[in-house]
Amino acid sequence: MPEPISGLHHVTAIASDPEENVDFYTDVLGLRLVKKTVNFDDVTTYHLYYGDEVGSPGTILTFFPFGAGHRGSVGRGQTSATAFVVPEGSLKYWADRLDDHGVEYDAVEERFEERVLPFYDHDGQPLELVTGAVDIDPWDGSDVPVEHAIRGFHGVTLLSADAEATADVLETMGYERLKETGHRTRFVGAGDRASFVDVLDDPEASAGMQGAGTVHHVAFRVPDDDAQMAWREELAERGLRVTPQKDRRYFRSIYFREPGGVLFEFATDGPGFDADEPVAELGSELKLPPWLEADRETIERSLPPLSAE
Repeated sequence: MPEPISGLHHVTAIASDPEENVDFYTDVLGLRLVKKTVNFDDVTTYHLYYGDEVGSPGTILTFFPFGAGHRGSVGRGQTSATAFVVPEGSLKYWADRLDDHGVEYDAVEERFEERVLPFYDHDGQPLELVTGAVDIDPWDGSDVPVEHAIRGFHGVTLLSADAEATADVLETMGYERLKETGHRTRFVGAGDRASFVDVLDDPEASAGMQGAGTVHHVAFRVPDDDAQMAWREELAERGLRVTPQKDRRYFRSIYFREPGGVLFEFATDGPGFDADEPVAELGSELKLPPWLEADRETIERSLPPLSAE
């Protein structure tokens, strides 16, 4: 068996307006825009990456902002919440901040002995702030005080269409069942960062519909190409249809859809977001991979301007 998966690498979601997306995740949540590029499979839309100062694995939330397309709905077969870690004692600060910015949120709840503040972005995507500790230094370039700032991911919740089949895949990946309450089962990866995956088994939930406000895929960390290829072979032997490796410029990826309906990606830790611009300038310009540079003028004309430019 390959080495167990340690935790999340990134989460990629679908958004509507790119300007509103940048405003929410940088101005409200205080994350850094670490990369501004395009969807390599559909160059008519941006691919925007947010995270800590350098976009460390386990901190990266990314978006395809497709514009005024249809709104999605969260349901079975989808990721139903993406959770960030904030320090103990920070939820009051965040509730006040969300109030100040007119952001919808729900009452704080207790879950697995943790305090959770559920809230929603400008497209209605479900997000959570969970109190805890992690080995990530927050981005200190926003107006969010460092003592309350987001420290990367806590984990994700999967509203599976087949919870036991999803659990089986996670256990194949090296995740261990940790706790269970009601319809929710918690799994933990082998690392100490972004290591939690909760699986919900709710047969009453309706099927999800992909669109703005929903997660497109969840990516898990592998250290390098050798580990990724070992996992590709292992997953294929277990009957999962895994794509060939794809070069995403800042990491390399393989994809498969687990039986519960959620699209999984295994992404390499490197080469990282400073591959084509220095750390101090991350996210400041539209970056294109070498194979798209010849089309830069056409691509730039097709994209809406961002004030961050």
